[in-house]
Amino acid sequence: MGVISNGTTLLDAGALDSGVATGAMTLIKELTASSSATLSFVDGASGVVLDSTYKEYIFKFINIHPQTNNVDFQFNASIDGGSNYNVTKTTSQFNAYHNEAGNDQVLGYNAGYDLDNSTAFMNITNDISNEGDMNTAATFHLYDPSNTTFVKHFTGTANNNYNSGGYFQNDYFAGYLNTTSAVNAIQFKMSSGNVDVGTIKMYGVK
Repeated sequence: MGVISNGTTLLDAGALDSGVATGAMTLIKELTASSSATLSFVDGASGVVLDSTYKEYIFKFINIHPQTNNVDFQFNASIDGGSNYNVTKTTSQFNAYHNEAGNDQVLGYNAGYDLDNSTAFMNITNDISNEGDMNTAATFHLYDPSNTTFVKHFTGTANNNYNSGGYFQNDYFAGYLNTTSAVNAIQFKMSSGNVDVGTIKMYGVK
């Protein structure tokens, strides 16, 4: 879908649905979890493209469900084709949660989840419930990962059923991968236990 005013295209096809300012999204790869310890997208493997073909990559997470209760959904990056997921990063996160009873609600900054020039996995969202009908949905943007001049910025937002039934949580996270080397692989996992089920879709944006 595009936006045209007086014969001038203001937004190109795909812009409104993807949440990006301009450009079309191209589906590169879809992974489906089935009691998976990790889910990885490695440039050049299994049809994955994570190079200078696109200036932005978007990952969509659909119905991500952990096997273990009260765990965090995380990511890390690699500059060596997935041999090591340990890129140094600095990050920030804030969130809001609200319960079904309407008597517990918070909006705040999550200083405890900050990474300060750390190689650790970063939380996309926290304290996910593994109850039967609970899940996580999220979007993750990675900008110009193959650039060898600048650090690599990322942003995202996630929704999850928090900790136990009856709570909803919305997270906003951002940061940068503190490397001028090309980033050529991304891995997602739970902080403990496997990803029970769920789908991750990887898109490139021109």
